[in-house]
Amino acid sequence: MILFLALTFVGIAISALCAFAIFWPLALVHLRDRHPALRGELGEAAFVTPAAWNWLLRRRYRAAADRNLDGLATPARVSLLITFAALACAGLLWLLSLLVP
Repeated sequence: MILFLALTFVGIAISALCAFAIFWPLALVHLRDRHPALRGELGEAAFVTPAAWNWLLRRRYRAAADRNLDGLATPARVSLLITFAALACAGLLWLLSLLVP
């Protein structure tokens, strides 16, 4: 049962990663088109850069005061948080399955 729950968390992480793969590029394109100064903070290859993910997780996109950007970046932020949390839960449950006979 523990491994089933761990696999369920892996499935949740995959679905959240898919949502992140949809919303984060849309937010980056919006930044490129409407807020080039903020986009410049992220540097090149912002899609996979941990510094850009840190920028997203710290909600620094709110400095633009753009509701459209908030509408794209907030789901990307939530899905990234869910991905990390689900993978952490799956890992903990896997470790627990090793300890429990």
